[in-house]
Amino acid sequence: MSGPELITLGCRLNIAESEAMRDLAREAGDLIIVNSCAVTAEAVKQARKAIRQAARRRPDARIVVTGCAAQTEPGTFAAMPEVARVIGNADKGRADLFGFAAGQTADIHVSDIMAVRETAPHMAAAFTDHARAFVEVQNGCDHRCTFCVIPYGRGNSRSVPAGLVIDRIRTLVDQGHAEVVLTGVDLTSYGPDLPGAPTLGMLVERILAHVPGLKRLRLSSLDSVEIDDRLFALLTQEARIMPHLHLSLQAGDDMILKRMKRRHSRADAVAMVERLKAARPDIAIGADLIAGFPTEDEAMAANSAALIDDCDIVFGHVFPYSPRAGTPAARMPQLDKATIRRRAAHLRERAAARRAAWLSTLVGSRQEVLAERGGGGHAANFAHVRFDGAAPEPGRIVTTTITGLDGDGLKGTATGMTA
Repeated sequence: MSGPELITLGCRLNIAESEAMRDLAREAGDLIIVNSCAVTAEAVKQARKAIRQAARRRPDARIVVTGCAAQTEPGTFAAMPEVARVIGNADKGRADLFGFAAGQTADIHVSDIMAVRETAPHMAAAFTDHARAFVEVQNGCDHRCTFCVIPYGRGNSRSVPAGLVIDRIRTLVDQGHAEVVLTGVDLTSYGPDLPGAPTLGMLVERILAHVPGLKRLRLSSLDSVEIDDRLFALLTQEARIMPHLHLSLQAGDDMILKRMKRRHSRADAVAMVERLKAARPDIAIGADLIAGFPTEDEAMAANSAALIDDCDIVFGHVFPYSPRAGTPAARMPQLDKATIRRRAAHLRERAAARRAAWLSTLVGSRQEVLAERGGGGHAANFAHVRFDGAAPEPGRIVTTTITGLDGDGLKGTATGMTA
């Protein structure tokens, strides 16, 4: 598919929305769309850097900035001389906003995200840069964690009706996608706003029943406290759901969790992972962890570091805390940047050690790997595998014998085609 250049930063939901915008703006001419993230101050900084680099690389292209950072800080990006237009999250589905002639200053199209009450799956024709397809089933968030600005970028929680989701996934499978990832801002809050108040587990059941040709279904980040019995059973008993869960844990100390306004305790997180792994031992756990949250002392930081082992976190996503304007945490007593950097480095080192130990246990095993561009792919447990020798065609699922380690991933030899 032809279309604009997309620069996508941040979450999997942004990936899905970027593909939609590629389709919407396919006739817009010389255009670069930067789909930004606002989860940390560093993410906003990276968006600004990407814009400047794009302008140097393609000085004649018009640059549109959208995404969460554009929604929460439109003036910041409109003031950049490289930017031709700023489009908010509620407006990024409007095709008419992508075809325009650049003016002297950037114009801003940012609606009130809190007024949005509906969402719709983004009907991109194909996923040009990804072997797996991403389908938005939920957007926004009703919770107000003290550190988080994302609800102000995405609005309140709203869900996509199951029938539309199923139709979308059926189309993607017909186009040849073997794996689909369900995405959302707060995925486990799916459903209360829909007739009958369905749950995420109910949605997953319907997808599996009505799209029998779907080989692999993966879920993006889940809130562990919202995994109910129906969803738990699916995660642990349904072979078509991949054995890889990314949990929004954030910290491993009860006082810090309380100050974050999280809805689970440390013991809740540990117990859920123990239950999951007892029922399905091959589940690989990923988690978000914030280092250096305001008021965090050394003992609190040690509790978060210990959570990596206690929850067997093999995909640790560590974020150094950065204050976001307007959030309650920004008004709490702050730690110095050197301490935050040191604690983040320690968390990353501990997570890397746990990951390396886990990867070592997979050497000699056989894994079903979804081949991707670049000579590698991901196993069902989301371990990255680089193929020895000729790589299979992207989009194919291949049985692969793991022969060794490859940096922070694995290497292996494809021995058979399964899909």
